Amino acid sequence: MNKNHRWKYILLFLVLVTIFAVGLKPTRAKADFGDFSGDSDFGDSWDSGDSWDSGDSWDSGDSWDFGSNDNSYYGGSSSSSGGPLDVMSFLIAGVIIAVVLLGGSLGKNKNRPQRGPRPAGAMRTSQSGLQPMHEFKKLDPGFNESALRERLSNLYVQMQEAWHEKNIESLKPYFTDAFYNQSDHQLDMKRKQGQTPCTERVAVMEVTFRGFYQANDMDHLVVTVRSRLVAYTLDDATGNVISGDRQREKFMEYEWDIVRKSGVITGKTDKMQSLSCPHCGAPVNINQTAKCPYCGSVITVDNEDWALNNIKGISQVTR
Repeated sequence: MNKNHRWKYILLFLVLVTIFAVGLKPTRAKADFGDFSGDSDFGDSWDSGDSWDSGDSWDSGDSWDFGSNDNSYYGGSSSSSGGPLDVMSFLIAGVIIAVVLLGGSLGKNKNRPQRGPRPAGAMRTSQSGLQPMHEFKKLDPGFNESALRERLSNLYVQMQEAWHEKNIESLKPYFTDAFYNQSDHQLDMKRKQGQTPCTERVAVMEVTFRGFYQANDMDHLVVTVRSRLVAYTLDDATGNVISGDRQREKFMEYEWDIVRKSGVITGKTDKMQSLSCPHCGAPVNINQTAKCPYCGSVITVDNEDWALNNIKGISQVTR
């Protein structure tokens, strides 16, 4: 067999393997709220001085699929076969056979390309489109950055717990209507597919405010949230892990967009941290639930307080 024919057969074989593998490719069942934590790392590592990524190899078995929208990463199926005939098995087998057919010539290639960078995460909101936070404090002298940072940290933990319970009704007061409906629709897919997302050892490492912008009579704060957690998905029927890992930690970076009606001045009462049930007057704390423990009513917060409007997945590093 001459060299040209050999290459043709090799390429034909690899194409057939790829087509077959893609046809069997399972969609990924991810775990954290909004399904940002996958089996493959993406985006840049956190600040190099903090060394989230200490040189450990990043997962190569899965690819991060953000869909067709560059700014909103929701929707789509979230199932996984978890079987032995996965994509990488076929691709690896194809590469091995190709190397054998070439007589090991690929292994002797000193100029073979090195593995490239991680797939990109979501595109951050351009800093040029944001006004600095000190300008926002001129609009709202009562704005307390520290208090809001703590509330958002608490909210992140509550979101992970609700996602695991597959019931996010308690989060409704803290989401815009559109974001709540979008998230609940995504979670409903997991209910129908018999999957349970699990998160453990959840810790918020940092919450920072990048700036603000105004649109449609609403104030938007752009917030970076960095966390550490263990995330995996269970098959309800078998109890088997079908995505993620019970042991390895994921260091996540998200961008949150939170909104409030323009012109609102922060008062002395922290509405998001402590609410009163309008039906029976009982106090409700964000660290517990937004459903009244006495009468069962779900409390709704109007747009005079901050509500989560959107999340972007910026980065994941698994260790």
